[in-house]
Amino acid sequence: MKTAYYNGVIYTGTVFAEAFIVEDGVFICTGDNETVRKQIEKDDKTVDLQGRFVCAGFNDSHMHLLGYGSYLQRARLDEHTSSLKDMLEYVRKFREDNDVSWLQGRGWNQDYFTDVRRMPTRWDIDEAVNDIPVILTRTCGHCLVVNSKALGVLGINDDVAAVEGGSVGRDENGKLNGLFFDNAMNLVYDHIPVPDSQMIRKMILAAAEKLNSYGITSVQTDDYCYSRKVPYKVIKDAYVQLAKEGKLTVRVNEQCNFTELSQLREFIEDGNTTSKGDSMFMTGPLKLLGDGSLGGRTAWLSVPYDDDPSTCGFPLFTQQQMDELVECANDHDMQVAVHAIGDRCLDQVLDAIEKAMEKHPRNDHRHGIVHCQISREDQLERIRRMNLHVYAQSVFLDYDNHIVTERVGKKLADTSYSWKTLVEKGVKVSNGSDAPVEHPDVMKGIECAVTRTSLDGYGPYLPRQAFTVREAIDSFTINGAYRSFEEKIKGKIEKGYLADFVILGSNPFETDKSELHNIKIKAVYLGGECVYGGI
Repeated sequence: MKTAYYNGVIYTGTVFAEAFIVEDGVFICTGDNETVRKQIEKDDKTVDLQGRFVCAGFNDSHMHLLGYGSYLQRARLDEHTSSLKDMLEYVRKFREDNDVSWLQGRGWNQDYFTDVRRMPTRWDIDEAVNDIPVILTRTCGHCLVVNSKALGVLGINDDVAAVEGGSVGRDENGKLNGLFFDNAMNLVYDHIPVPDSQMIRKMILAAAEKLNSYGITSVQTDDYCYSRKVPYKVIKDAYVQLAKEGKLTVRVNEQCNFTELSQLREFIEDGNTTSKGDSMFMTGPLKLLGDGSLGGRTAWLSVPYDDDPSTCGFPLFTQQQMDELVECANDHDMQVAVHAIGDRCLDQVLDAIEKAMEKHPRNDHRHGIVHCQISREDQLERIRRMNLHVYAQSVFLDYDNHIVTERVGKKLADTSYSWKTLVEKGVKVSNGSDAPVEHPDVMKGIECAVTRTSLDGYGPYLPRQAFTVREAIDSFTINGAYRSFEEKIKGKIEKGYLADFVILGSNPFETDKSELHNIKIKAVYLGGECVYGGI
């Protein structure tokens, strides 16, 4: 039986239409109301869209679905980060209300604290909770703080050795202050309880349900690094089984994070490579983490931080390590997607990909840069010349607008977050949230892309880099599908495409740009089946 949707404002990804028909999980036609009505039979179902706006289901092209599911079940610090005092009071209350042996939370951001202008320390956390271990991760995921109880349980003391690609925080007397950055975070993460397969399934389902509420039907997610103590096969099997059971309500393209060459080779030898799988769960690119975050001052810059000349940030790999991993993936027809926030890190990543492509040229590799935030004009041109993809997070502008010039200085700030320039050069730019770094709120991301202004009105930052509404929607739909080699089956409302679509409460093409984030998600359909809301 067919279902015809008519009397709508439908952005197909190419043109505007009034109606479409879904059958067996795919679109079979689009057009005006009259054209579609002619293809309806007596027993077919019809749905009056009542003038509502419809577009392809949203695709978050870089996030951490499992990490987001974990965040949803732990202390949500982002809701209590207006001050250090507020955060500590929330942590204390969370401890009173929850029977946990380890208290874990995520979302603090020292730049939002109004009472102090620094990161929290173990002694701060001790004031709130000192009877059980506490681990609180910064919103960016590149820094965490623990209390003294955690240090004791973990057996970490002042004699802890330096960690390559990371750092351990100390006070002026050399004592541990409870802060751990990037690779040093593994000193903590490697020794805390890990979820079993049932808990992993629970986290996936919780995250998928929330993603649907934002209009998301597809994700490209980095999950295999959720815990180094959980084998990737456990996570992969959880996704595959949930899909077989009909419980998975988002299509998943897995960005496969491995840090050791031996791990990657074993993964490939097991038969895993880009595009292996089906429309519900598919292996994507090798995902590498090149540096840290701007907010934590661990992103690797070519110059010292403007507001802290003592550091340039640092890389998480040596050039040789990155070269070997990228070359291995490229040689086995696997994409690479590398996190690069600082411009010095971007140099390293571009060098690694260029070397790999010179040794083993490929016509349609679709290698890409995740974030591509701090950049120089020469690097933007190099990305074009190398035909790379860029995974942007326009929603980052809501916070980063406030700090980018302060962190990196005006010269670098003037050529950074330049995703429109890349689009004009012909580079494909997809969009995402990096959740749980940010909430996967697509309409908020679309507004930030279009206005280049924070939701609190701060900005605009480099308004010449603003997307049109159409470019912003495309970045969350067809461009994400292109990244995963699925541009011929999803990301548009056209004949033969998967019937993944979202119905909005207002037409974004006719909405004031500053109100785009307020547009409601009315209904979401995956393969023609409603997974959220309804009309």
